[in-house]
Amino acid sequence: MVHQMDVKTAYLNAPIDCELYVEQPEGYVKTNEQGEKLVWKLRKSLYGLKQSGRNWNNLLHSHLIADGFTQSLVDTCVYVKNSHDENEMCIVLVWVDDIVLVTKSEVAMTNMKKSLSKHFHMKDLGPISWFLGIEFEHEKDSISMGQAQYINKLLKKFNMESCKPKQTACDMNINKLLSQTHDDTGSVKTNPKQYKEIVGSLIYIMTATRPDLCFVVTKLSQYLSMPSDRHMIVAKHVLRYLKATIQQKLTFRKAVDNLSLSSFCDSDWGNSEDRKSITGYCFTLSREGPLISWKSKKQQSVALSSCEAEYMAMSSATQEGKFLLALINDMNIDLHVHDFTLNCDNQGAIALSKNPVHHQRSKHIDIRYHFVRDEISNGLMKVQYVPSEENLADVFTKPVSKVKMQKFKTLLLGD
Repeated sequence: MVHQMDVKTAYLNAPIDCELYVEQPEGYVKTNEQGEKLVWKLRKSLYGLKQSGRNWNNLLHSHLIADGFTQSLVDTCVYVKNSHDENEMCIVLVWVDDIVLVTKSEVAMTNMKKSLSKHFHMKDLGPISWFLGIEFEHEKDSISMGQAQYINKLLKKFNMESCKPKQTACDMNINKLLSQTHDDTGSVKTNPKQYKEIVGSLIYIMTATRPDLCFVVTKLSQYLSMPSDRHMIVAKHVLRYLKATIQQKLTFRKAVDNLSLSSFCDSDWGNSEDRKSITGYCFTLSREGPLISWKSKKQQSVALSSCEAEYMAMSSATQEGKFLLALINDMNIDLHVHDFTLNCDNQGAIALSKNPVHHQRSKHIDIRYHFVRDEISNGLMKVQYVPSEENLADVFTKPVSKVKMQKFKTLLLGD
């Protein structure tokens, strides 16, 4: 059961942490005996003060801790209440004044709502349906997340509501299209403000519910300072793709088997102008999907081989895997095993991660990437080979065709 509650005038609940005075509003002015204008001393936090958000968070934190909740060590917005009765377990997610409650029973949900309403002015929004611009739909044994309404507003804002739909997120030759310099013939500077607005909106959609946009949005984000008309064309191509796939959602269903954390990682070696490679990884908790975490990012240094680029990608995936395992354990979700599987399509990188021997070709690799070896030896993760055509992380490092995207659709979105 996933419900949502909203705190009315949240900041006004928190006591002020220092001495502050404000001028009296018009119509409520009082003076002292000498006729001097008085000021008001604040007793509670006020909207507009820079510390109000922190004061409110401290107040809510104190209440939840006193109510028996434990704060997650890896995500401080997550609180978990344990109980000997499994049905009494409750998870609270906090986003400023929006609160999401997760329980296994109606009784636990009712008790939690009563506890919050007793201390704060709360609005009960019932089963979660709209949160941070994301639409939630409940069906039997499943919850889906989509952003159709947000995408419609985006298309209307940029006059693309009647555009011709595209079936792929970007052109297969996007690296060649975007790598041309700004001084080339035919390159015209475009409106940077509008370009930033489009890319910023696409970043939010990609981060929330659309992992299939991850690669192209990462590429577009590298040209925010001086975009040209070719960059705007690619950005509008993505809007046309959203027009065609506006109903796509992340769909989470009850897993048939035990939950197990698994991931895919990949890199696209030296395919950008500065020859830095692209790291891509993704994680799932179920064989049926969908993804619970994904990322595409340009690597910080130039890799001298595809093996080295893949090894760096494995390092990034390992960091995320450690975080997700810690979060899952904080939320008391019983995994089948307390480690995760990392799938990689480069035999050299897998051998390098398992064999702690220094070679001439790997002695220059930064020590920060070698912690992969420690995690493997500690039993936190298992690395296994997967053929390139079966590597889901390919979607995050290079443009993919409609056929390949359709092949991975179930794992990506769970639909």
